[in-house]
Amino acid sequence: MDARLNYFASPTAGKVLKHFMAAGKVLKDSPLPAATQELVALRVSQINSCAVCIDMHTKEAAAAGETSVRLNLVAAWREAAVFTEAERAALELAEQGTRIADAAGGVTHEVWAYAAKHYDEEQLTALVVLVSFMNTANRLNVIAQQPAGSYEAGQFP
Repeated sequence: MDARLNYFASPTAGKVLKHFMAAGKVLKDSPLPAATQELVALRVSQINSCAVCIDMHTKEAAAAGETSVRLNLVAAWREAAVFTEAERAALELAEQGTRIADAAGGVTHEVWAYAAKHYDEEQLTALVVLVSFMNTANRLNVIAQQPAGSYEAGQFP
């Protein structure tokens, strides 16, 4: 399967992606815990059916020491006992932030308060930007039908 577009061959996309990838690096270096970042990135990508991002974030998380049990249970995190309360708060915020049209109101006050109970303002800011970032990445990849399966951990620094 070939992608519909080669973003890296496009002068316009190349310029945009340079900045987009730089923003991703800023997020990676933020005070939001790395494990939380990968779990959120994975969950958002699952919701959006972005195979290439699921491939990437599963492999990045595993390379960083995440267990296969937790990675396999992200899609059913509510019923899984392997996530911390803080991770659950982040995953719920990520789901509501991703399903804005479905939620008919976005992130509820209760979900925001639950996340704010576990993360300080800088971490919450990083979490919100990460959810938005992943939704953008997912859409870029899904629209262009980027193929999945060949990503190697660390491929994008």
